[in-house]
Amino acid sequence: MQRWRGLDHLPGGWGRCVVTIGVFDGVHKGHQALIGRAVELAEQRGLPSVLMTFDPHPSEVVRPGSHPAQLTTLRRRAELVEELGIDHFVVVPFSLETSRMPADEFVHEVLVEKLHAAAVVVGENFTFGHRAAGNVALLRRLGQRFGFVTEGADLVSADEVTYSSTYVRACIDAGDVKAAAEALGRPHRLEGIVVRGDGRGKDLGFPTANLSTPKFAAVPADGIYACWFTDARGKKLKAAVSVGTNPTFSGRERRVEAFVLDVDEDYYGQRVAVDFVDRLREMVKFDSVEALLEQMHRDVDRTRELLTES
Repeated sequence: MQRWRGLDHLPGGWGRCVVTIGVFDGVHKGHQALIGRAVELAEQRGLPSVLMTFDPHPSEVVRPGSHPAQLTTLRRRAELVEELGIDHFVVVPFSLETSRMPADEFVHEVLVEKLHAAAVVVGENFTFGHRAAGNVALLRRLGQRFGFVTEGADLVSADEVTYSSTYVRACIDAGDVKAAAEALGRPHRLEGIVVRGDGRGKDLGFPTANLSTPKFAAVPADGIYACWFTDARGKKLKAAVSVGTNPTFSGRERRVEAFVLDVDEDYYGQRVAVDFVDRLREMVKFDSVEALLEQMHRDVDRTRELLTES
């Protein structure tokens, strides 16, 4: 898969293509169905598939300070859509100027003049252009004028829940990582660089890898979680992960700390990933260090049990 930033330097000899457009944060099951249809249509027409996304998040540009929690970094998003068969991953820098572009101008300049779209696949609730004035109906009308077809894909639902990035964020914010995983089709992942902590875990016999996560990362609610930990070499390991301020020791800084089972290694400086499988319990302030240690042993046993079953 080719990755580009911006639309000013497309590969030489660029022909027609099938385009799908959106933020695609999380690449959840709804996104997967949409992307799958774009890939299918591209294969039927013998054309490359293009996924167009935006950075930074449009809401942060239009309403500074409103950036939603980020489910996937751009790098992770690219990895996931490549697995789904997308040929080209295009990141369009989003600015105030972009936000003020009229809908018909966006179609003509971006989809027609730049990308030479033969087909455009979007969700049925897709909006675009200044003040979100464009919708699927307008896209269809403009497609008839400019020579491309438009498909508005149905939203994906299960058990009366419509899968969306907003829904997944709500699940994560509540600590319901199992529900988030159901909507995503995989566990929610946090990525980050391991940084030095207080060293308290090592003193207690539970050394942890402390993640420095991206600014807007969607961090689950405070609590203890059973997770898969992937190190810089791609090795997947079991881990009990603490999210919170460590109230037993009157901590104030909210942290993500992973105790990796059955491994004696210092991960300092490594880029690692943590996949949240299940929540074991809430964050609790214990009356003594001994009580905390007893519970930590139970947490580790439960983590081992859950991940062996998964």
